[in-house]
Amino acid sequence: MFSDFAFRIFEASIDKYHEEDRVDQPRPNPYEPGSIEYLLYLKNWIDTVQWHFEDLIRDPGIDPEAALELKRKIDASNQERTDLVEYIDSYFLKKYQSVEVSETATINTESPAWAIDRLSILALKIYHMREEAGRPDAGQEHREACKKKLDILLEQRADLSTAIDQLLADIEAGRKYMKVYKQMKMYNDEELNPVLRERKQ
Repeated sequence: MFSDFAFRIFEASIDKYHEEDRVDQPRPNPYEPGSIEYLLYLKNWIDTVQWHFEDLIRDPGIDPEAALELKRKIDASNQERTDLVEYIDSYFLKKYQSVEVSETATINTESPAWAIDRLSILALKIYHMREEAGRPDAGQEHREACKKKLDILLEQRADLSTAIDQLLADIEAGRKYMKVYKQMKMYNDEELNPVLRERKQ
């Protein structure tokens, strides 16, 4: 199933990141550029780095200038993440372009790639909650609470994986069709963000 295939790639990306556990480390990718494996690995690597950016910016003692620089990195990361989701959707659009769509076909609330985006974030939640559930320096109460949360996350993974695989099966069979809307983010665009537009002029 595609969800299991993607999740294994996400796990490999997360494990590789945590070998050094640095947001500024080089960005590796063991897969052929342009392949779906490459896109999935890169997508999760971006998510993983951003996860740790979000940890860093919540430091109460962070220097304001460092916080501003980090916020801009998070904004850039969000834009890159969105772009990657659209690349992944392009892969599915091409894959299913010759499918004969049923007259009764319906559209899904989200595209396959945005569902896969949620699976990538879920892989990170599972990794870090598993860490907390087994943290040797934490109290028993903390570990037990995190173990319960981990069980819920694993159930959520199973449900989300089933939904993704069902969606792809429905698209392949013509029971559903894809319609992708570009996100059209405005905050990074010099023409659409009034503050950036004014500074440019």
